[in-house]
Amino acid sequence: MKIALMQVELLIPDSHSLKDKRMVLRSIKAKIRNKFNVSIAEIDGHDLWNNTLLAIVLVGTDKKYVDQVLDEAIKYIEQFHPVELVDYMIEILA
Repeated sequence: MKIALMQVELLIPDSHSLKDKRMVLRSIKAKIRNKFNVSIAEIDGHDLWNNTLLAIVLVGTDKKYVDQVLDEAIKYIEQFHPVELVDYMIEILA
């Protein structure tokens, strides 16, 4: 069994308030959760209106599977219009 943790730092340039940010985050979190069957939560940047850090966690049977799903999730985030991917880090736990 493999547990994958990915931290994703996002910039939301069109956000001008926390309300704008929450609307965008709610949308992207729901879409990623439903499309990739992962757990996702905002873990930092709660009080910043245009920046956030998300954690995405996935449990799978082998490393190849979790790598593939997280790669697809990153590609999806990069194509998601209202956000810009700043950085991401993947950690695989045994």
